[in-house]
Amino acid sequence: MSHSAAATITARAGIAQDTAFGAVTPPLYLTSTYELPAFRQPGQYDYSRSNNPTRDTLAEALCQLEQGARAIVTGSGMSACLLALQLLGPDDTLVIPHDCYGGSYRLFTNLATRKQAFKLVLINFQESDWSEQVKAAAPAMIWLETPSNPLLQITDIKAVCQLAKNLSAKVVVDNTFLSPVLQQPLRLGADIVVHSTTKYINGHSDIVGGVLVAKDPVIGDELKWWANCLGVTGPAFDSYMTLRGLRTLVPRLQLQQQNTNELVSFLQRQPLVSKLYYPGLTDHPGHAVAKAQQTGFGAMCSFDLAAPAEALPVFFASLQLFTLAQSLGGIESLICHPGSMTHASMDAAAQQTAGIGPTLIRLSVGIEASADLIADLQAGFNAVANWLNTSQHNNNADRVASGNTGTGKGSVEQQFRLNPALTAFW
Repeated sequence: MSHSAAATITARAGIAQDTAFGAVTPPLYLTSTYELPAFRQPGQYDYSRSNNPTRDTLAEALCQLEQGARAIVTGSGMSACLLALQLLGPDDTLVIPHDCYGGSYRLFTNLATRKQAFKLVLINFQESDWSEQVKAAAPAMIWLETPSNPLLQITDIKAVCQLAKNLSAKVVVDNTFLSPVLQQPLRLGADIVVHSTTKYINGHSDIVGGVLVAKDPVIGDELKWWANCLGVTGPAFDSYMTLRGLRTLVPRLQLQQQNTNELVSFLQRQPLVSKLYYPGLTDHPGHAVAKAQQTGFGAMCSFDLAAPAEALPVFFASLQLFTLAQSLGGIESLICHPGSMTHASMDAAAQQTAGIGPTLIRLSVGIEASADLIADLQAGFNAVANWLNTSQHNNNADRVASGNTGTGKGSVEQQFRLNPALTAFW
C-alpha cells in the first residue's frame, strides 16, 4: 500500500456516506439499541455491543489500511490482545518475545500460570537459533512485536511467518509502534494484527482503544463473535474520536519521523547517552530487516543515560516540553522510564533478561519544533552534568575532611560509577 493510498483512506474514511441527511462527515451514533423493522425481523443493527455504525466505520477504515478481511474495534489495546487469545485452548502453546510490552507480558504470563489458559514459551527472536527454539515449542500461535517496546528490536516478520506456516501456527503481530502507514504485517504473512489505537492511530491522547484485524474472514468472524460474547467492543464515542484522529495519521507521522531523525542525530553526539536504540541507524542490528519490511523507521527511540539511576529525577525535572507520562504516539512529546512505568509489571529478573536497564529512557516524539525539543533535552543533560560535577566535588571534599585521599576501594568505585565512559561495566 502506497503512502498516497493510506492518506486517501484515512482522510476519506466515512466521508459523504450519510444516507439520512447527506452529512459530509459521519455522524456519531450514541444509541445503545435500535428499533426492529417488525416482529421477528431484525435489522442490520440491534444492540451496540454487537454492532454500531460509528464503530463499524472506524473498523472498515482500519481494515482497509491493514489490508485485512475483518476488523474488530475494542475498548483498549489489551482487550484486542485478549480477544486474539480466544483462539487458544489449554493444550495450545503460545510463543511470545522475551522483551514484549509489559502489559502484554503481564496478560500472557498470568493467563498461562493462574488460569492455565494455554502453555507459554518466551523466546529471544534476536538469537541466531530462534527458529529452532520455535520449532521445539511446537506453538499454535506466535506473538510478535516489532519494533519492540521499549528497545526497538526488529523481528523478521516474513521469516517467522514462513516458519509458522510449516508448523501450522498462527502469527499475531502487535503493530502499535508503526501503525498501518509504516508497516502492514498481513502482507508479510501474518494472520492477525493488533493495535492500541490509543497511540498513533488516534494520535491525540484523549481516548483508550484497540483494534484487531484478521486476514481470514472465518477467523475474523469467530473473533467478532467472541468480542460480542466477552463485551470487549469499543464505545461509539471513542470510535468517533479515533476516526477523527485517523484523518491526520499520515501527515502526523511524517512530521514525527522528521523530528525523530533530528533528535537521534543530536543524541548520537551527546556524551551522556551511553547507548541509543533506533532502527533507523545503519549500525542498528535490525536496520536492514526494518528497511525491508517497513516504509519508515517510526517516531520512537530509546537511550541509556550515562549516569547513575539517582540522576534520573534530575533529568526529568529539568524538562519543560517532554512530558513524563505513560503511553506514546500522540502529537505531544512524551518521555518515560520503562523500568518503573510501562514495564513495571515485569520483575527485576525479567527486565534484566529483556535488556531493560535502570537508566533506560524512552521517547515518543511529537510534532513540536525539533529545535525546541532538542533544547529541552539539552537542558536535561546539562542538569545531569551539573549534578555529576557537584556530586564529585562533594565526595572529594568529604574524603579530604575525613583524611581519605581517594585511594580506597570505596572512592575508586564511586569515581568508576560516576564516569560516563565506564557505564558499560555497571
